[in-house]
Amino acid sequence: MKIKIKYKWDQKFTDKLLSYIERVGNALPHPATLFAIFALLVILLSWIAHKLNVTVEHPATGELIQAVNLISIPGFHRIITEMVSNYTGFAPLGIVMVAMLGIGLAESSGLIGTTLRLLVLSAPKRMLTFIIVFAGVISNTASEIGYVLLVPLAGMIFLAVGRHPIAGLAAAFAGVSGGYSANLLLGTVDPLLAGLSEEAARIIILGYEVNPTANYYFMAVSTFFISLGGTWVTEKIIIPRLGTYEGDIAAEKLDRLNKDEKRGLLFALITGTLFTIMILGGVIPGDGYLRNPETGGILRSPFLSGIIAFIFLGSFFMSVAYGVGARTYKNDKDVIKGMVKAMETLAIYLVLAFFAAQFVSYFKWTNLGLIFAIQGATFLKSLGLGAIPLMLSFIVLSGFINMFMGSASAKWAIMAPVFIPMFMLLGFTPELVQTAYRIGDSTTNIISPMMSYFALIIAFVQKYDKKAGIGTVIATMLPYTIIFMIFWSILLSIWILLGLPVGPDAGLYLNQ
Repeated sequence: MKIKIKYKWDQKFTDKLLSYIERVGNALPHPATLFAIFALLVILLSWIAHKLNVTVEHPATGELIQAVNLISIPGFHRIITEMVSNYTGFAPLGIVMVAMLGIGLAESSGLIGTTLRLLVLSAPKRMLTFIIVFAGVISNTASEIGYVLLVPLAGMIFLAVGRHPIAGLAAAFAGVSGGYSANLLLGTVDPLLAGLSEEAARIIILGYEVNPTANYYFMAVSTFFISLGGTWVTEKIIIPRLGTYEGDIAAEKLDRLNKDEKRGLLFALITGTLFTIMILGGVIPGDGYLRNPETGGILRSPFLSGIIAFIFLGSFFMSVAYGVGARTYKNDKDVIKGMVKAMETLAIYLVLAFFAAQFVSYFKWTNLGLIFAIQGATFLKSLGLGAIPLMLSFIVLSGFINMFMGSASAKWAIMAPVFIPMFMLLGFTPELVQTAYRIGDSTTNIISPMMSYFALIIAFVQKYDKKAGIGTVIATMLPYTIIFMIFWSILLSIWILLGLPVGPDAGLYLNQ
């Protein structure tokens, strides 16, 4: 006799739980305010730790590390006199600003939007889902354009070909947000996270450098794994679950590229080709002008060290060429306006960076980061876990924290000063730790109500389903989270077993 067990999903309980999480998350102060609070807490903790005479022995040098009290005359003097240099010397600040100048131009000129539209519209029907997920991953080079343009466009495309539009929205959202740490191109998040990792690594090794390309090898391979995983989930789970669309929204006609847009892309392609040839001419020859002048190698070369400059210059030249060809740029004033607009989008980040810079600096000065790292490393070492279990545990932890704090940079600014030194003392590179963090952060983006664009995604879904809410979006996206985390965890485990570097000059272990 067969016994059928029917399981009924308790939607009311789910909605209540998610509503509670949303209320708690929305009740938190602004991230900039949080960093200001954390900075004050570090100052207070420095006084408590100093009074308790908290000390640890550095495992590498044998030096006795003692907590430094900032509630003192010397501490007050340092806080006041170094406030400006803390901010101006904050590693991610200049890097992000320069990169955004170029990427902002690509967005304002229409280059990114037109390229995405061409990529999706020219895809064969049987490859449509893969192309949408893939385009989503690539679009996170300039993340806003993916959320604002590609996600609604994917819904329109799916509806136009007779498929459920919410499945198209889900596929694009999975690529843009769930695949946030996979890409064939570098984006603004790469130098931002690398700068925070570099600041944290210098708690242990002064002068340690983390390049924006630190995770590039792993990211590039991940692009195809995530695209395939997202396609499989969409085709095998999401589309069958949603069934046939019976809503009131009629299919919209997707406009093909007009003559101006085609001419703009041609101009951008020619410019990009010439720029690439110029770079290859400096990298490929053994005595190339972009190689390390002392060793002749590519590692620690002007090419890798100046990768942000190349991102800016490449984006600048191609965007201007597109703007001229597509006639979105009439003169130099339009170009400058595009750059100004890009800077306007950084206003919140500039405020947040000020408080984050003070927090990170205080954490260094007090030695609390080093003390926590040594104590944590000692505890982890006592557990006897290998590299793979440790990194997989860190992925889960990062994903869990992401459910309550949406900003990738804000979380990493808090976590990096603790976990990077901790793992460095266990022999792991900051680049590997950053890789594990990015996996956890990306995979739960699509089910986190705290993610900044989550409300926008709900609005897109409600266009096709008036009754849809947070529970609808999370229930739709949860399979992507599970599959992405499984895929990425397996990939990272294989990567560690093979001992492959996660990026140029970015191995897995220190002193490798």
